[in-house]
Amino acid sequence: MGMKLLTLWNFVSILFLAFAFFLYSHTYPSSLMASESSKSIFDFTVKNIKGNDVSLSQYRGKVLLIVNVASECGLTQTNYKELSVLYEKYKGQDFEILAFPCNQFGSQEPGTNEEIEQTVCTRFKAEFPIFDKVEVNGKNAAPIYQFLKSQKGGIFGDGIKWNFTKFLVDKEGKVVDRYAPTTSPLKIEKDIQKLLQSS
Repeated sequence: MGMKLLTLWNFVSILFLAFAFFLYSHTYPSSLMASESSKSIFDFTVKNIKGNDVSLSQYRGKVLLIVNVASECGLTQTNYKELSVLYEKYKGQDFEILAFPCNQFGSQEPGTNEEIEQTVCTRFKAEFPIFDKVEVNGKNAAPIYQFLKSQKGGIFGDGIKWNFTKFLVDKEGKVVDRYAPTTSPLKIEKDIQKLLQSS
């Protein structure tokens, strides 16, 4: 009798463990976790400043510097100037800057897409791609920014702290570094060079 109870108890225990594992695997599916960790920036489609879809897969094989920009920020003048210097210097060497206007910090990008494009092209003479205005924090954060933050968090949490936070992405679409808004674009140049020199 005792042996039968022990066998029954073992059976119940195994059944319980199997059920617990089933529940866990469906709550945290390993395949989903794997796909999330293997995702690259090239899996995303965003909208350009004209509102047209742009697949970021077209930048495969290029080093990217992704920046949330604003036209009326105290950091605007120096950042646009130095970003333009970097772009002019490395655009022929598989380097791109992707700029995403954002109005979440001090309402410093209040214009329409048309107004933003006009300002960026005439006042700042920027030649790198400017995309659709997005939110970078909160429940309406653009998927690309949810991904960027999940790959490289900040010192005091993952949220973007201000305009001109910069993410450096390698040729395989992996986020390799994140820089504070106050980091001068020209101070990132050595990191860009390293990635450009890698195969």
